[in-house]
Amino acid sequence: MVHMVLVSTLPRASGVALGPIFACSARRTFFTSSSRLNSLKTKKANEESGTGTEGFHRRDLATETPADLPTVSKVVGGNAVKGDWVLFHPVYTADELKAVEIVHNKATTFSDKIAHGLVTYTRKLFDLVSGYKHQEHVPSNATLEELQKKGYIMNENQWFNRILFLETIAGVPGMVAATVRHLRSLRLMQRDSGWIHTLLEEAENERMHLMTFMALKKPSIFLRMLVLGAQGVYYNMFFLGYLISPKLCHRFVGYLEEEAVITYTRCIQEIEAGRLPAWENEPAPEIAKDYWRLKPDAKLLDVLYAVRSDESTHRFVNHSLANLNLKTDTNPFALREPDMHVKGRKVAFERDEAAQYVEESHRMLSERRTE
Repeated sequence: MVHMVLVSTLPRASGVALGPIFACSARRTFFTSSSRLNSLKTKKANEESGTGTEGFHRRDLATETPADLPTVSKVVGGNAVKGDWVLFHPVYTADELKAVEIVHNKATTFSDKIAHGLVTYTRKLFDLVSGYKHQEHVPSNATLEELQKKGYIMNENQWFNRILFLETIAGVPGMVAATVRHLRSLRLMQRDSGWIHTLLEEAENERMHLMTFMALKKPSIFLRMLVLGAQGVYYNMFFLGYLISPKLCHRFVGYLEEEAVITYTRCIQEIEAGRLPAWENEPAPEIAKDYWRLKPDAKLLDVLYAVRSDESTHRFVNHSLANLNLKTDTNPFALREPDMHVKGRKVAFERDEAAQYVEESHRMLSERRTE
């Protein structure tokens, strides 16, 4: 199966990825700037394919040189070695970042209700451990210090601890699910219909969230111990759960990502309302600028918008996967993904929509091959 990569039509400094282009690739990788791929004759394809993160993402390796690829340097044996360092992931347009909405998948089946109940319980426990506080109605005549002291809002340190704890847990399900499906593929000696790559991409994307926030501040020993204990329990429980009911586990992650979207939406609102003054002008970490192709002068707020968009992608993907037959159905996101105007506002693909999306993807790929 041919895998894809979205290539921006703007320089990296532009901060957005517009106009996916088409060029052959033998593997799935990450986004890059077309200013570094001028040797590719793809202007016509750019104009035809529109804008945003939706579409096939291919690259012609025959026309590339190592200098064309975004790289990270590593010293091996005293020599600097350059190589790619992340899997496929979206880079969003400014319009897409604003397209995310809080949506909810209504629990109708018994399995869905169990998944939603587990997330509700987990959310309450997580709120307690992280000291999370959120009030819909905040007194307008109180000072910032009074609001924090009375528990109406959280300060930057409390938000940091919550986000850090959230991301250490969020990176577990994708890796566990990919591992189980990988072992199943080996055991049955069958292909996996494109599921493993998407799950690995999700796991790495969540890990990159953690690496980004770690660049802001180092966690306390107490938080590290909490993470160690929580990860040990959560990994093993999710592993056993995925062996028993993968559908329930994907629905569970879908509901968990719904909560993540809510959390980041509230954090964004707090910054924009001036209640997190230390974060208002906080520069985006360099790792975030490189990962999401942000502007050189990007702020932490820009990072939070990108992270929220990632979480809405995971929400959409996992709810969609939970609607499929996990043994026989093809992963509709193996070749391409919808843009954020779909993933940010629609809760999931139903099974028939997913099948239609797969057919459309193969038709588009076939048409591209004949050009």
